[in-house]
Amino acid sequence: MRATYFKVVSLFLSCIFIASCGGGPSGELIGIQNRPRWEHVAPFGMIYIPAGTLHIGPSGEDVNFAMSQRSKSISVSGFYMDDTEITNNEYRQFVNWVKDSIAHKLLGEDHLIMNEVSGKESINWRERIDWNDEDNQILLSPMYYNEADQFWGKKQLDVSQLNYEYFWRDFKEAARPVNKGKAPSAFEFIKPGLVNVYPDTLVWVRDFTYSYNEPVTRTYFWHPAYDHYPVVGVTWEQARAFGIWRTRLWNQYRYLRGEIFVDDIRVPYEAEWEYAARGGKFQSPYSWGGPYLRNSKGCILANFKPGRGNYPDDGGFYTVTAYSYLPNDYGLYNMSGNVAEWTSTTFDENSYAFTHDLNSDYNYIPQEGDPEALKRKVIRGGSWKDIAYYLETGTRSYEYMDSTKSYIGFRCSMSFLGRSILDNPQENVP
Repeated sequence: MRATYFKVVSLFLSCIFIASCGGGPSGELIGIQNRPRWEHVAPFGMIYIPAGTLHIGPSGEDVNFAMSQRSKSISVSGFYMDDTEITNNEYRQFVNWVKDSIAHKLLGEDHLIMNEVSGKESINWRERIDWNDEDNQILLSPMYYNEADQFWGKKQLDVSQLNYEYFWRDFKEAARPVNKGKAPSAFEFIKPGLVNVYPDTLVWVRDFTYSYNEPVTRTYFWHPAYDHYPVVGVTWEQARAFGIWRTRLWNQYRYLRGEIFVDDIRVPYEAEWEYAARGGKFQSPYSWGGPYLRNSKGCILANFKPGRGNYPDDGGFYTVTAYSYLPNDYGLYNMSGNVAEWTSTTFDENSYAFTHDLNSDYNYIPQEGDPEALKRKVIRGGSWKDIAYYLETGTRSYEYMDSTKSYIGFRCSMSFLGRSILDNPQENVP
């Protein structure tokens, strides 16, 4: 009798266990139910670029006589991209976030909260910082230059302290055969980063010998007159850190609203950038199509150096506002001219020969002691100080990832989750 009782109880518990594992009451394979609803929502300022095929290779010109590019067809998955370069005012939001986070930590107590999960303190962003409070000014004094270092006695922020600590996961390292069986989130695959986020404002003087550019050095990044101009003087690592911060900022907002996280916002890889720059046109020399640099009325179509010593002929002088000129057919502004833009791709003269034809990319993060050649990153699009050749969508150039220039900025992209913006599986769920 007792044996029969235990058999019945065991059978009953087994049924409960099976049901709790997602088997479903009907015994049918129906998948896990009540999954979070997912909608394709573009971050503010980003435009959807559908998946497609890109034909890369040599353009009609080769001013460097490198003859290093080869024709190749590659496929690029769908993604979102900023419709303009990141502006001074947008990047200043990042700088101010880092500044405020340091201030919150210095003020302590009410400005910090304990995370019950991790057991660590985090910033209480709901608490406002009163920068004019006398007690707060004493606590925040380490953020400013000493009185002896102040210019004309003016209280100035020590921007060398505006350091942003971040982390990223090295999936390529985790995917190596020797690491098989280890989770990609394992400690050895989580890499730390620390970067000073303030842009190099001295680039305007450093880039041009015997040239008076002190006015833009003094005002370009902070003055409201340049709020909507592209940020310059940022390294490749600063651009990458901006994308990591922006991802964190948006995902935190979505989490508080009970919404599911999005994929990383990042610096675009080279093929992705060129595909977007062409605007859906087949091997167009410029982002607007071409082959001419002026429209039918004789107006120049981008901000570059149209003539020897004649910078203002295109309507600009240095950079121009991010929404200047007409966008390409995807709605992206200044993919040719204004500022050249960082990509995530490591520059190699022969990379077209060995990279895959699926989302083609070669991205190497240099280690200490690596040769300088491995620190080169591809820049695209040409700038306000370049001749027309560098504006062509197929022209490749590079700069060292730790360098800053008055003619290099960036914009961000984010991979699209799914095949097409019209391909929403939620619409087919009863």
